[in-house]
Amino acid sequence: MSQQSHNLWLDAWYGKRRWTFVLLPLMWLFRLIASARRFYLRRFAQHILSVPVIVVGNISVGGTGKTPLLIALVKHLQHQGFNPGVISRGYGGHADHYPLVVTSATDVKESGDEPLSIFQQTGCAVCVDADRVRGARELERLGCNILLSDDGLQHYRLGRALEIIVVDGQRGLGNGFCLPVGPLREPMSRLQSADFVVVNSAQQPLSLPVTQTYAMRIVPHAWHSLIDGQAHPVDYFSRGNKKSVNAVAGIGNPRRFYQTLAELGLQPVEHDFPDHHAYQQGDFSFAESLPVVMTAKDAVKCRDFAQPDWFYLAVGAELPDCFWHDFDVKIAGLKP
Repeated sequence: MSQQSHNLWLDAWYGKRRWTFVLLPLMWLFRLIASARRFYLRRFAQHILSVPVIVVGNISVGGTGKTPLLIALVKHLQHQGFNPGVISRGYGGHADHYPLVVTSATDVKESGDEPLSIFQQTGCAVCVDADRVRGARELERLGCNILLSDDGLQHYRLGRALEIIVVDGQRGLGNGFCLPVGPLREPMSRLQSADFVVVNSAQQPLSLPVTQTYAMRIVPHAWHSLIDGQAHPVDYFSRGNKKSVNAVAGIGNPRRFYQTLAELGLQPVEHDFPDHHAYQQGDFSFAESLPVVMTAKDAVKCRDFAQPDWFYLAVGAELPDCFWHDFDVKIAGLKP
């Protein structure tokens, strides 16, 4: 799907356009098939592992901020004395063999952007495999005593002890309909069966069919040079006359990144790319000669041809104390 076509669908799902409603019969067929598939997999084909599995996912198409939350969860579990491992589909990557355990020598073309970024930011074991059950068993073999699945909420073959669903606080659940009429992979009622519903960067209260949600903020930490990794404070570009930048975003919701840049006092010249885009040097032939800024997820694919004035923004997920308290209570109740 081209970026233009992708944006056309997003405008309909998250905007005020209504042309997708002619697809209502397809939506009901989609829901019927998805419901039957979920019942069959959970009842007859689900694999329960010997270690707890936490799924961090969403019910909507597009980025919701799952990866910063997953990284925060990994670091929290490491601090608590666990040896966590991360299972990932590895979108955009193509390896010669699976399961693929990510190392410092792994090429992003093999692993995909998110698994490599998670490994670099946490140092935990990360396994890439479209068969998440097989990937999880590999992490078990490596000695991980708790697993986190990056996405995979609808991968019901993999049993799970906890489910955390992330909702984009800026776009919400769009028009509230399932694919292809709306952006939902499962109906809104699916939120009620999750252990935690986390709302990322909400600008106003969302109407969701759950009694408890947890607010999350994505907080900028520092700028890092793609060339040598040198860190700079978040106001590095907003000082003096450096405010204009070429902003590159190949993520699910580029608007969130651009908004963060504006909040930091920058004037971004926006350059959208498809999610998980495989960057090439020619993608950066911009009309204006300005510093280039991007996300950490984009940066792992650009280091081989990066220039001295290219930087990525390191961010972190901030959640309220009540979330961590409730999360620790849940974890304590899981079987070893």
